[in-house]
Amino acid sequence: MSESCVALVTGASKGVGRGIAIRLAEAGWDVAINFNSDQAGAEETAERIRAHGQEAILLQGDVGYSDQVNAMFETLGSKRDRLRLLVNNAGVQTWASLLDLKEEDWDRVLRTNLKGTFLCTQAAARLMTQGDGGSIINIGSGANKRPFPNLIDYGSSKGGIERLTQVAAVELGPQGIRVNCVAPGAIEIERTKLESDDYAGTWGPITPVRRIGVPKDVGDAVVFLASEAASFITGQTIYVDGGLFTQAPWPYNPST
Repeated sequence: MSESCVALVTGASKGVGRGIAIRLAEAGWDVAINFNSDQAGAEETAERIRAHGQEAILLQGDVGYSDQVNAMFETLGSKRDRLRLLVNNAGVQTWASLLDLKEEDWDRVLRTNLKGTFLCTQAAARLMTQGDGGSIINIGSGANKRPFPNLIDYGSSKGGIERLTQVAAVELGPQGIRVNCVAPGAIEIERTKLESDDYAGTWGPITPVRRIGVPKDVGDAVVFLASEAASFITGQTIYVDGGLFTQAPWPYNPST
């Protein structure tokens, strides 16, 4: 039996990244798990991947720094030849108004979210162009589409990721590399649960499908976009949000 293809998921020690990594393992991918500081979380993700009979590779590194990204890809060693999927998921955010946001927080968020996506995309694409191509999937946000107050740095980084996705898709398509963006809506993970005492009760009622999302919802979209079923899809943003950011404010009850 031939070896499985390898998917690299950045920021996969918890949350949406972990959900994506596990869903890929269920679909038959070996998974390289990037983490920055949460090694225990990364090891837990690895255990769950191995439980599905797939190989898990741990890669420590801050994606916002080129030397660490290069070291991460070197650590893949011989497995680099099997890299067919990169999921740029690693991200951070701050909660501050435009007038109160600190310069160092702006730099950290843009470095991790946007520059990290650029650096990893560049490194992965250089490998993929030497082989049989592949797929790159960037994790965006509802902030791609809507301006959220107190998230100026985060929103700017996610908007940049969407345009990076489009340009990369145009440039890399002739080399057999597809590039897409998955933009989650209200997804219940460790971080978002801290935003509200009742996260599901806050976001579920205003989401058209009347529930919040879970990491598997995002993972399902990633698995599809990485598959041959999506071989003619590139440069697109797929919103996995239950319709949340499609609807506009509407003062009337839609059932009347």
